[in-house]
Amino acid sequence: MKRLFDGVPADAEAEERAWSVVGGAYARREPVRRRRSPVRPALVLAAAVVAVAAAALSPPGRAVVNAVRRSIGIAGAQAALFKLPSPGRLLVSGSGGTWVVAADGSMRRLGAYPQASWSPHALYVVAATADVLAAVEPANGHVHWQLARPAIRFPRWGGTRTDTSIAYLTTSRLHVVAGDGTGDRRLPPSASVAPAWQPGSGGTVLAYVDVRGRVTILNPDRGIVSRVSRAYAGARDIAWSPNGKTLTLAARGEVVLFAVATGRARALPVAGVRALAFAADGRLALLRENSVTLFEHGHLRTLFAAPSRLSGIAWSPNGRWLLSALPQADQWVFVQTLGARRVLAVSHIRRQFGGEPQLDGWAPSA
Repeated sequence: MKRLFDGVPADAEAEERAWSVVGGAYARREPVRRRRSPVRPALVLAAAVVAVAAAALSPPGRAVVNAVRRSIGIAGAQAALFKLPSPGRLLVSGSGGTWVVAADGSMRRLGAYPQASWSPHALYVVAATADVLAAVEPANGHVHWQLARPAIRFPRWGGTRTDTSIAYLTTSRLHVVAGDGTGDRRLPPSASVAPAWQPGSGGTVLAYVDVRGRVTILNPDRGIVSRVSRAYAGARDIAWSPNGKTLTLAARGEVVLFAVATGRARALPVAGVRALAFAADGRLALLRENSVTLFEHGHLRTLFAAPSRLSGIAWSPNGRWLLSALPQADQWVFVQTLGARRVLAVSHIRRQFGGEPQLDGWAPSA
């Protein structure tokens, strides 16, 4: 049956001294006629590297470096991720592989998987390379099974503790496989948007965006489509509310909330939304270019505005903190959403994870 949805502070004196040094050196330079020499470019480059290093090690040079970092990141950030500000386990993946971070800051690498997501109740992790899908234990990285498929993207695990299914894409084709790695089957073509399992459905209801930009809800076991929306341009992400009653779409220039029971659609005129995330209490976070907007009690409000582009979003299990990343500044930013408004930043993230990590979910402690 198919139904259609209705339509820390800057040191000003140090910075001034730094610019004075740079400006004075520039003013005292002597023009030199250019010579053609195969060795000179290398010598010039080496001299420039030495000069930059020397400047960075000097107090004025450090002031300039810190000023640049403050322009794209959060001042006063911790030197590394020592611990999480809230209980739970954080799953991240990327060029440095897949990692699990405990609340005390201890980290465990599960393997060289550039993408991953939690299973229901965070008992396992589904991880993937470009051509291998795997079920992995978060405690020790033990691999239970692997499945070879081409161009794997967006693995997502849904279901109960005992009956689970995994949805994923290969190029533009949607697939569903049982949680034990058996019964893999191909479904209709899907757009480049991660599929989403409906909470409370036991892994029997899956939402995805098809290649025409239509939001589709189906039972993959029975092959029954229950809802299809009109086509939306620029679809970027979909997410279910915790109670499974609302499905949300981030599209070009708007965020659309679909009431699954009635088929009604409510559009919020919010442009530039790249990712969606629901807290356990139903608050919806919208990740934009350099800000996070909350939709709660029927209203939109800006929770946090960053000095540079944000990437990824994850709620703490208790809903008190929201995590995002500032890739240009090599920082993570934790924003407190309940109680006092606090912003905690940590630096040198790429060094800790061996590459640029993406946020794959903050689950309760084991």
